[in-house]
Amino acid sequence: MQIVKKGVWLLLLTLSISATYAQSTAEQTNQKPNIIFILVDDMGWGDVGAFWQKQRAQANDRSEPWQFTPSLDAIAANGAMLTNHYCPAPVCAPSRASLMLGVHQGHANVRNNQFDKALQETHTMPSVLKRAGYHTSLVGKWGLQGLGAEAPNWPAHPLNRGFDYSYAYIRHIDGHEHYPVEGIYRGKKEVWENKSNVSAGLAKSFTTDLWTAKAKQVITEQARKKEAPFFMYLAYDVPHAVLELPTQAYPKGSGLNGGLKWLGKAGQMINTASGTPDSYIHPDYAKATYDHDKNPQTPEVAWPDVYKRYATLCRRIDDGIGDIMQLLKDLNIDKNTLVVFTSDNGPSIESYLKEPYEPTFFNSFGPHDGIKRDVWEGGVRVPTLVQWPGTIAPNRVIDTPSAMYDWLATFADAAQIAAPARTDGVSRLPELTGKGTQQQGIVYIEYENNGTTPDFDEFAATHRSRRRNQMQKIRLGDYAGVRYNIKSPDDDFEIYNVVNDPQETRNLATEEAYAAMQKEFKAKSSQIRRPDNEAPRPYDMQPMASVEPTNPTAGIRWLAHEGDFPWVANLTARTPSASGVITEADAKQNVKIGEGMVCLQGYLKVPTDGTYQFTLNGNGTSLLRLHDATVIDRSYPPIQPKGVNSVSGTVLLKAGYHPIRIYYHKEKEGKPVLNLSWQGPGIAEQPIPSASLFH
Repeated sequence: MQIVKKGVWLLLLTLSISATYAQSTAEQTNQKPNIIFILVDDMGWGDVGAFWQKQRAQANDRSEPWQFTPSLDAIAANGAMLTNHYCPAPVCAPSRASLMLGVHQGHANVRNNQFDKALQETHTMPSVLKRAGYHTSLVGKWGLQGLGAEAPNWPAHPLNRGFDYSYAYIRHIDGHEHYPVEGIYRGKKEVWENKSNVSAGLAKSFTTDLWTAKAKQVITEQARKKEAPFFMYLAYDVPHAVLELPTQAYPKGSGLNGGLKWLGKAGQMINTASGTPDSYIHPDYAKATYDHDKNPQTPEVAWPDVYKRYATLCRRIDDGIGDIMQLLKDLNIDKNTLVVFTSDNGPSIESYLKEPYEPTFFNSFGPHDGIKRDVWEGGVRVPTLVQWPGTIAPNRVIDTPSAMYDWLATFADAAQIAAPARTDGVSRLPELTGKGTQQQGIVYIEYENNGTTPDFDEFAATHRSRRRNQMQKIRLGDYAGVRYNIKSPDDDFEIYNVVNDPQETRNLATEEAYAAMQKEFKAKSSQIRRPDNEAPRPYDMQPMASVEPTNPTAGIRWLAHEGDFPWVANLTARTPSASGVITEADAKQNVKIGEGMVCLQGYLKVPTDGTYQFTLNGNGTSLLRLHDATVIDRSYPPIQPKGVNSVSGTVLLKAGYHPIRIYYHKEKEGKPVLNLSWQGPGIAEQPIPSASLFH
């Protein structure tokens, strides 16, 4: 570090590097896998046989009906079940935005109920994989396109966010109708192929079948081209709300020569575009009965129609996924294809039919309380399955907490490219494959809704009819901290051991032994997120809590990485090429790199409570984090305009030590320059003094 003028901290980085960095899990193989991410809409943790429905069937309690998901159960048998996997938010738009951005809701630009808001223009899951050489496609539901522009020129159209190809419902509301032409319950809707409206040719095309058939067509084309690995985001819009039925039974067979087929003819686009829309009930449920009054002595009655519909829709997804899995085998690409299945949030109580729907019939929330729009486990813990034959061992059950925004980092790892430093997720490949060291991730959820938790008999009395409003959830190990109807950052968290108490019935916060954990949850809630003016929170003005490092030593540590990185990268899982400690602002102690990246990390000692502004000036790209919160993001676009530019960030800090990380990716030409200054209570803008830097 060298001070070259008042208010500027200059880092000159010009040392060549000879050491190599440690390879990630995926880099130990030569071939990049194809990746298929399958997301369903409002399917609960308990709706999948391997997670919960098989247990109901085995119990054979006729008052507790069950449904079947044989294809999903086969994925569980052939791969891994993630039993403690969380969605980013308990409703679809923010959940899907966090998935695409690889950040939790404390950093995402789409929060709460901001449907159709433009996904932030930055690194996304498809853009990262596209940079890694993948063909990227979206089939299904989008809803993140942005408003204020006429179709098809939405600012965040999928083609503007990293996808090479898109065949989808673009608007959020379109996903609430499963027959785009007939519009049986919600009116006609629009399907767009890239930027062309192709709805007119989709008579009698049930969207679950439509998406499956189109996915099969795209997968087949990409596999036969053999030009590049492919990434597909297959986003179904069922079993959500409208509960419309298919036209007919699932076509016989599966894969390349059977099952659903793309015919490509207007009015007969797929091979189930005939018959009567909204008519077919799966035979497993058509005549199903149950013990409605919990009295074995009285005759059983037929399942209500709405639950026959729900089970049929879940089964239709299951049939489609089984069809696709067989296609991968037929194309001989199954062993080099990583498939992930999950849901955007917990089960819903929504029905657009005259008959009401409740997820209690199948206990779609499993052994948990809560539904869609709750941050109780039932609203945010989602069924998640992963298959990669030959790489992920069969019958793996992974109980480690994980989150949907981990998938961007995971796929980047599989694609042999470093994830952007702005992402909050971590690669799950070490845990999935059993190779390498698994980094600890973050499970953080925030959401606002003016409703209440349903008054279901299955739920704990303390949860029924609970007013939601501002909600927050943090998972630390076996424990979850939960806050409902938050009024102030001082509100206590309820604390539950969700491993031993998955229903969250015993609030440990009232016990003295958990007083320290209460402080930890409150501190973490201040250190993990940044406010968003369009989604204000009662804890936005909460100062970041300080920490007490063990034996802090003067100076900040630098870690250099050799390589041609496409952006400011997260390299914490890799061994640096070179490292050292800068103890003084002295030109003799400059950190020097060639064409790689550097990360400075340590502790910043803040002298007094208050508001601090940090400013990064420099060329290239950079990112500043305090604790786990991103304070300054200069990482996009990956190539900044030449010359020095600056970005500032303001944050409330408690006096004391705060972990700091600065990621820097220099320009390919010219000398590297990175300047950091601060100002705060009693501090005019100036370089951060050496006395405030520790490691």
